[in-house]
Amino acid sequence: MFKLAGSKGNWGAKYDRLEHFKRFSNLKRAITELSKNRWVKVKQKSNYTGISLNPEFKREIIEFIKREMPYVKERLK
Repeated sequence: MFKLAGSKGNWGAKYDRLEHFKRFSNLKRAITELSKNRWVKVKQKSNYTGISLNPEFKREIIEFIKREMPYVKERLK
């Protein structure tokens, strides 16, 4: 989530390819859980799957990242 929120700024209609995150372990399970909570939007494109953070939960997502990764909180808006 930090990669989408901080460095890439993928909120709302800004989707990033799921394949860019393939190095993360248990990626499919994490995306499934986050999409059930509606924190992540998944969009099936013709040749790839795109993911984006849901701006409705921006406050909760940023609080979660700051709590779990306090060393990156300066880089989040």
